[in-house]
Amino acid sequence: MTLVKECLETLAAGKDLSYEVSKEIFARFFDGQLEPAQSGALLMGLRTKGESEHEVWAAVETALKRARTIENLAGPLIDTCGTGGDGKHSFNCSTAVALFLADMGFKVVKHGNRAVSSKCGSADIVEQLGFPLVQDPEEAKEELEAKNFVFLFAPYFHPAFKNVVPIRKQLGIRTLFNLMGPLLNPAHPTHQIIGVPQKQFLSLVAKVLAKKRIECGCVVYGAGGFDELTPCGVNQVVLVENEKLQNFELDPGEYGFSLVQEKDLICPTKEQALIEQKKVLRGEGPKALQEMVALNLGMVLYLLKQEADLKSCFDRARHKVAQGISNLKLNL
Repeated sequence: MTLVKECLETLAAGKDLSYEVSKEIFARFFDGQLEPAQSGALLMGLRTKGESEHEVWAAVETALKRARTIENLAGPLIDTCGTGGDGKHSFNCSTAVALFLADMGFKVVKHGNRAVSSKCGSADIVEQLGFPLVQDPEEAKEELEAKNFVFLFAPYFHPAFKNVVPIRKQLGIRTLFNLMGPLLNPAHPTHQIIGVPQKQFLSLVAKVLAKKRIECGCVVYGAGGFDELTPCGVNQVVLVENEKLQNFELDPGEYGFSLVQEKDLICPTKEQALIEQKKVLRGEGPKALQEMVALNLGMVLYLLKQEADLKSCFDRARHKVAQGISNLKLNL
């Protein structure tokens, strides 16, 4: 009880929790040792103050220690995931990018859940396309080996989150856990693109990603307020490589992308989201969605050092998206 009181008093004073204290309080949180009121107060206190790099990193480390992790996977492993929470009900670009990458021969360990800010989440899409929601690490390894793609449904690999879900539902607002989602992949990706819904989270998430010692990744804030790169204008990017951060702006127009309107990226219903997803994967569909997917796909190819420069990566990505899926067996 003393630890909880100390944490809440510290947060109420607008001060950060230390790394060590954060690890201890989150260990109790994930192990169900806090009362609901204490858990809610802790999350609200962190949000009101503004989560720090050490607090988020401590929470991520503590959660991963309780996860059903997938070990000893060889070679580059890619994840494409946004935090959600942008409220845009946008096309599920990260899933399309993941599938195009797998079709190109890259190993993709897609970590995700049901819909959050879109009408149709990654889990909803992969199920419709014929992929299983694997439930254990060995099954995940087999699926990845067979298809270059495995979908890791978050609730199956993070049993400790059973103590988190009710609190999040009762609060009904953004909490620390929205930021943590993409950082909790149980397969330990070596390359990753993460989208955030607000510019203020760019540096925070990038610093935590760097602590995970990822080979090469980036955190993006899309033009128009999306948690993906978009062809709506200038995007913000933080490149993470060798634990070092590099900030830059990405103007799609400089690389031959057409400027699109925000409304052209929206899928207002689950049914439409699935229809558009299948069209894009076939190499068809609205030009705006194809441009969005190619933009994000090109960025991942750049992280993987597949071409000499960004322009070459974007050119290759546009060609692939226009071609459509050719190797994966999908229900299209």
